[in-house]
Amino acid sequence: MYTSFFGLTEKPFAITPDPRYLFLSERHAEALAHLLYGIDDAGGFVQLTGEVGTGKTTMVRSLLGQLPAHADVALILNPRVTPEEFLQAIADELHLDVAGAPSGSIKAIVDRLNEYLLDAHARGRRVVVIVDEAQQLSADVLEQVRLLTNLETETKKLLQVILVGQPELREVLARNDLRQLAQRITGRYHLDPLSRTETAAYVRHRLKVAGATTDVFSPGAMQELHRFARGVPRLVNVIADRALLGAYTTEQHRVTAALVRRAAAEVHGRSTAPVWLPWTLGAVALAGAAVLVAALVAMRTPHPGARAPAARVADVAVAAPAASVAAAPPTPPPPTVTEFIAAHGNTTGTDAAFARLFSIWKAPFDPHGARPCEQATAQGLECLAEKGTFAQLKLFNRPAILSLVTADGTEHQVVVSALDETTADLEAGDAHLKADLLDLQRWWYGPFLVLWRPPVPMARLLKPGMRGAEVHWLRQGLATVRGEPATGGSDLYDKDLQQRVEDFQRAHRLAVDGIAGEQTQVLLDALVGAPGAPTLHASGG
Repeated sequence: MYTSFFGLTEKPFAITPDPRYLFLSERHAEALAHLLYGIDDAGGFVQLTGEVGTGKTTMVRSLLGQLPAHADVALILNPRVTPEEFLQAIADELHLDVAGAPSGSIKAIVDRLNEYLLDAHARGRRVVVIVDEAQQLSADVLEQVRLLTNLETETKKLLQVILVGQPELREVLARNDLRQLAQRITGRYHLDPLSRTETAAYVRHRLKVAGATTDVFSPGAMQELHRFARGVPRLVNVIADRALLGAYTTEQHRVTAALVRRAAAEVHGRSTAPVWLPWTLGAVALAGAAVLVAALVAMRTPHPGARAPAARVADVAVAAPAASVAAAPPTPPPPTVTEFIAAHGNTTGTDAAFARLFSIWKAPFDPHGARPCEQATAQGLECLAEKGTFAQLKLFNRPAILSLVTADGTEHQVVVSALDETTADLEAGDAHLKADLLDLQRWWYGPFLVLWRPPVPMARLLKPGMRGAEVHWLRQGLATVRGEPATGGSDLYDKDLQQRVEDFQRAHRLAVDGIAGEQTQVLLDALVGAPGAPTLHASGG
């Protein structure tokens, strides 16, 4: 959705483990180097751990892409199995035929694996078993894997096992009944979250791979992204992707700290605050406490020459307003878009939205009559259904029906009747809400519909070679927008008019084709200022 807006060739923050996007922090690079070295080492076990989302699976994918040609790998992705199923999975990965083994016979499968390992060693090949999510392995399976590594020559073991898992894997291997396996671990590596500097480098790296040529995230946005993602690459991806969508929806070509905070709130399911806010609140609280103490001291310290009763009267006089302020109830926060929809869900259907939009145009609407847009045409109005941004809504400058999709997948229609840089006035039936744009864009993915009134009966498309009153209107409107005198002009859609249309489309980021379609006509009508047409005025206080 937002890729072309930012000049990208693809989405840069997908959570799938694409090796092209691999970013190696210092610890990641060290771990990968040791894993590659360990494949040709003496064998045994290597342990790789990391918190959820720190890049373990991506590391495994990168390792598989860099394996030496003489390595055979069995990758086990589902470790919650019995010992027999685990051995069967290894055999399947190595393309070993164990179909003749009796059901439940672990020995038959182990014998076949041992034969394969000896044959592979004789051919100069290394066999590696990689187990992802290894913290889920049962003690019985781990013991069986340990027994597999018993096969060895005088100089090296014939099987290398790499256990990849969450930090709980370290607790599993620290158990007393698994101490024999733990003693065979030759390398332990833990993937830490990215540092602040690494997070910024990680974001820039992924954007560059996706085709970015400029810094899309502001320095403040980078700081907030690291704070809310805590340096965990997967969380960085999710929050950054949501922030890019938010910037696209509000037509901001650079992601700000506020957009990242809003994205993080959606991802974490709770509100967020700027990093400086707790410190500011703390400073304000301390300052307030200091002022209060000073006031109390001043009230309790008699002024030279003052009489004690007068001081007590002053105490009462000062305390009374403070008590009054403290008793004032707090102002409740305005409802969110989801709360507004939940409260007025019976008026967020298509018919209710069209009824409200028609009423703004002072036109009747019959929910049981013809289709809404057919009713509009019968009254000299036209529908324009598009998918765009808040900036495009402002350009069209007409009240619109927005299609919102809530978290449960339900679609709702509301009317936006006013719009400014930060808020939008939403209407559902007789209910109104001044919605925050960043809250609104969580549920609005671009679909909208506006009504407009063509000044003359018009064809759907005005093309070069056409002639008539609608062409004359087009020429006059373009002249007005350009600040030129309103002359009679020709009613022929000639080369000059085609060039003017292209210039107009280019200036307002429409598709440049020299044909005045509905978008071009509606936008021109809005800019000329059709008398009597309702506008999408600035959101009032």
